[in-house]
Amino acid sequence: MSVRRLSPNQPASFAFQPETLEKAKWWIAKFPQGRQQSAVIPILWLIQKQDGWVSEPAIRTVAEMLGMARIRVLEVATFYTMFMLEPVGSVALVQVCGTTPCQLRGSESLMAVCKRKIGAKDHLSADGKFYWQEVECLGACANAPMAAINDYYYEDLTPESFEALLDDFAAGKAPAPGSLAKRQGSAPEGGPLTLSDPALYDGTAAKPLKKIPNAAPKAKAKAEPTA
Repeated sequence: MSVRRLSPNQPASFAFQPETLEKAKWWIAKFPQGRQQSAVIPILWLIQKQDGWVSEPAIRTVAEMLGMARIRVLEVATFYTMFMLEPVGSVALVQVCGTTPCQLRGSESLMAVCKRKIGAKDHLSADGKFYWQEVECLGACANAPMAAINDYYYEDLTPESFEALLDDFAAGKAPAPGSLAKRQGSAPEGGPLTLSDPALYDGTAAKPLKKIPNAAPKAKAKAEPTA
């Protein structure tokens, strides 16, 4: 793993928005007294959802809130790659998977699109709207190549469909996530090939059970005492 450092350009201060602070307090309340530091990851994530990244003043604020040494919060923020340590695009954070399945299916051509339309990886675009990076496996290997844009996965990409996707984001649109090849989940292109009979799911093929398998035998009823 490469060394992760805070951006040299930091804001003067950090402040929670009211709704973010309310959620942070909710997370803290989930843990027993003395264990509030367990909320550090969700609170850092709330900060990233608010500002788009985790700044040094934000790290200091979290440390004070949870009674932690600042270095402990910094260790968390720099260890987990889910936390961005510098400002990202105001429109889209684009994370292109470069692990083997996506690489074999053309992720390098997706990265070439990013370089041409956005610029160098791990840097803001000239207009400040986009930021892209290469990441490790995002777990959608069956629909490779893919990219995560903001909070959603876009799968079965081609250079052409990926470029059109970026253009839609630049135009202020919100493209629907999922497979751009119209794949259903991870089923083959064209639709599922197995378990396609509706009777398997609608209950029409079900038969009443006379005996539940592996069920404990019923206790015999006690005979009524005779007078």
